[in-house]
Amino acid sequence: MNKERLTAFSDGVIAIIITIMVLELKVPHGASLAALVGLVPVFLSYVLSFVFVAIYWNNHHHLLHAAKRVNGAILWATMHLLFWLSLIPFSTGWMGENAFAALPVAVYGVSMLMPAIAYYVLTGCIVRANGADRRLAEALGRDVKGKISFVFCAAGIGLAFVRPWLACGAYVLLALLWLVPDRRIERTIGGG
Repeated sequence: MNKERLTAFSDGVIAIIITIMVLELKVPHGASLAALVGLVPVFLSYVLSFVFVAIYWNNHHHLLHAAKRVNGAILWATMHLLFWLSLIPFSTGWMGENAFAALPVAVYGVSMLMPAIAYYVLTGCIVRANGADRRLAEALGRDVKGKISFVFCAAGIGLAFVRPWLACGAYVLLALLWLVPDRRIERTIGGG
């Protein structure tokens, strides 16, 4: 199976996800600064989601680059990841349009947790399919950063009902944690 085809498909889906998110940024009705300020929550939620989608694209690229072979399980695991990523525009829009209200912020946390789980499943599928080449498994190691992601998302979901701004803080911290690219694969296997 050709991994370049999977990479191209994933790139296309992620580009569409980003396009859908940016189309949710509506032009303000009015030429005043106040009209523009009213869009701040929508813009901030867009920026945060753009960063998350970019992080997934970057890490997915490195992961597929490191894979020597791709099988059906990897195809379905990638589709699973793309499904959850495709829901990010909905939760982004809902959170931004409702000025970071509790339930939309919690749903946003779920929309961050589910791709994290799907990515974890995908890495497992790729490691199993490429089992003879232990370098990828060694590069991923215990994946502390990935496991911490689950904690940040779960904390954000719970905090959304206490103080939504604390939940948003957890999501921002999570993005910052991953903003520095995960170099484990590059260091162990080579550039990508």
